[in-house]
Parts: sequence; C-alpha cells; structure tokens
Amino acid sequence: MSELIRVIIADDHLVVRQGLRGFLDTYPDIQVVAGAENGVQAVALAREHVPDVILMDLLMPKMGGVEAIEQIMVFSPTTHIIVLTSYTEDEYLFSAMRAGALGYLLKDVEPEDLVNAIRAAVRGQATLHPSVAARLIQGMEYPDDDSLAILTERELDVLRLVARGKSNKEIADELVIAEGTVKSHVSNILSKLHLAHRTQAALYALKRKLVPIDDPQIAED
Repeated sequence: MSELIRVIIADDHLVVRQGLRGFLDTYPDIQVVAGAENGVQAVALAREHVPDVILMDLLMPKMGGVEAIEQIMVFSPTTHIIVLTSYTEDEYLFSAMRAGALGYLLKDVEPEDLVNAIRAAVRGQATLHPSVAARLIQGMEYPDDDSLAILTERELDVLRLVARGKSNKEIADELVIAEGTVKSHVSNILSKLHLAHRTQAALYALKRKLVPIDDPQIAED
C-alpha cells in the first residue's frame, strides 16, 4: 500500500495498548497514531486524528466501546472500527454491529489475521470472527422475507455482490455500470430495507440466502 494506515487503539489495559502498538509499528504501512484508555478518550482522539481504523475494546471505564462507536460514527463515518474484545455474548456483538462497527474480532486472533483485518478495513471489507458470523446472520433483526420484492433486479445484483465482498469499483466493473451508479444502488438498498450500513446489507443477503453462507467477504465503501 502506498499510504499509511492510521490506527487508534482503544483498550483500558496499558499492556494491551503497548503490545499492539509495538507489534503494529513493525509494519511499514501501518502507523499507530494514538492510544485511548477509555471510551471518552477514544472519541476525543478520533475527533483529533480522524484515523482510518480504530481497534475498539468494548468494556472500558467512563464510556463503553458501543457508545464510543456510536459517537465516532456521527462525526467520522469514514473511520472503520474493528471491535477487538474477549466477549462473544450476543448483547455486545449485536450492539456493536448496530452502532456501526465494521468488524468483530476476539483477542485470541492470530497476529497476522489482525493485520490483514486492518488492511481489509481500509478497503472497506469487514472481518468477522467465525464464531460470531453465523450468530449475526441469525440473530440480527432484518426486514421480512417479502422485503426483497421491493428491490429491482439491478439492486438485487448489487446486493449479491456486496455480500461477496466486492467494492463499489469491482461491482461497477462486473456489471459494466458507473461507480457512482453503484453507490446510488447501495444507498437505495439501505433505504428500502431500512438497514444502517453495508455490513448489515451483506448479512441480510446471507440470511435471505442470496449468496451461499460460506461465500462472503463483507465489504463497505
């Protein structure tokens, strides 16, 4: 990658922040710009630095990760937030994804997989821990089955490709349409299905079996 990926680490354990910083700083394309020990600090640092990626713990003092995600998404929607936590309980998982988290990883993730998740996030691709992906598909609230009927054939084509992890440019190339047209289709899909973001749209497509469940690499532009 030609440009640095600017990262903030939000975790209330100093040893975790220092360990992650030391590890990530060994990669020439990644720059850790700040570390936050609580949610309030994470919001303030995100506002100051507007990073590309935030690694966000969920249980932190002063303000939890979910509330921090919600606030950051208001003023910096282009920042991609990857939850990095020890918790797999549904209340944390669903709340974080509804708040706008792009990915959800557990702290036992392999170091190289974490680096790949950060790089994927910059491309707009979500990385979900295997143990939580199926629960998200089954447990998140989505529109009724007949809601697909309100989508046009072209919107269905776009939705299938979104669920397969294609970027807007890749979708445009495959469907031979303009990238701006793809963005309009994605916006219409989210509006019609009352979904908050592209990750939810991809999960919705999986639940409705528009693509095989083992096929996706969820993406967002």
